[in-house]
Amino acid sequence: MYICSPLFGKKGLTLKEDVVDTLSYKTVSANKATVEKQWLLVDADGQTLGRLASKVASILRGKNKPNFTPHVDCGDNVIVINAEKVQLSGNKWDQKTYIRHTGYPGGQRSLTASELKAKNPSAVVEKAIKGMLPKNKLGAELFRNLKVYAGSEHQQEAQKPTLINLNDLK
Repeated sequence: MYICSPLFGKKGLTLKEDVVDTLSYKTVSANKATVEKQWLLVDADGQTLGRLASKVASILRGKNKPNFTPHVDCGDNVIVINAEKVQLSGNKWDQKTYIRHTGYPGGQRSLTASELKAKNPSAVVEKAIKGMLPKNKLGAELFRNLKVYAGSEHQQEAQKPTLINLNDLK
């Protein structure tokens, strides 16, 4: 059999069974049974909120793993401690607003970042991380893998979490 193509020249190329011997790699797609989850501990003391949130969201999603699959929960469980000591740059403590709606006419309510921190220090970190996760059922499932604590004590000692330094990650 001859293939006549400008790529092979005027004479063409004869195809035989043993002409091309290539390696074949299969794409590995992760699923719930094959995913290996770890418990990671992140200290938010002195960290900038947005940079902390983007790195934690990436870990929750599993993008740091070689077997990342977009439609599967292949990320790790993350515990964030010292959420009350997170930093915001500039005047964001007074200027950044969190807006919600009660569902009734005229029911729009807003809080500044400093008001939300005074009310619930871990909610500032939770909202930042949740905003960086997918807005679907997978995002809700990934958010359940996050535990945020205002102080340095947490309730997941039995899981033996590994302390990681976010400054070492890309």
